[in-house]
Amino acid sequence: MKTVSRSFPLLVLAAALSFGAAAQAQEFKAGFVNTDRIFREANAAKAAQTKLEAEFSKREKDLLDQGNALKTAGEKFERDAPTLSESQRVTRQRQLVDQDREFQRKRREFQEDLSARKSEELSQVLERANKVVKQVAEQEKYDVVLQEAVYINPKFDITEKVLKALNASAPAK
Repeated sequence: MKTVSRSFPLLVLAAALSFGAAAQAQEFKAGFVNTDRIFREANAAKAAQTKLEAEFSKREKDLLDQGNALKTAGEKFERDAPTLSESQRVTRQRQLVDQDREFQRKRREFQEDLSARKSEELSQVLERANKVVKQVAEQEKYDVVLQEAVYINPKFDITEKVLKALNASAPAK
């Protein structure tokens, strides 16, 4: 009997805590945003991609042309090499190596420039998206919004709401 009377307050406390935890768990509201989808589908992201393509397409075409010319020159050298004198062969080979080195430098520079600009544009899109996520979270009273997870139940995905709000604030161009 004494054991039951000692255990009873602990039992009541445990029950109260579990009911309190259940009530708090029901009040907690979580959401998830798929940033990859935002980068693919948001009008601002599409506009940024179009802007980058316009900005870098000429340089990319020039590099492609230069690469093709270098390949053609290399093939011509391979065909002509047996008929060239030793000094001509060495001279042309050096020229090809120098041209290839210059081409590789330009290609690397292009990739670095493109990567930097892409990062710049996407960070602007992400900044705008984060503001919209915050607005949606505040309007719909979310306690937490996650951007990455191993698994998310689709009922917690608010990406569509964020995309609609983001696209409404920045219509497609």
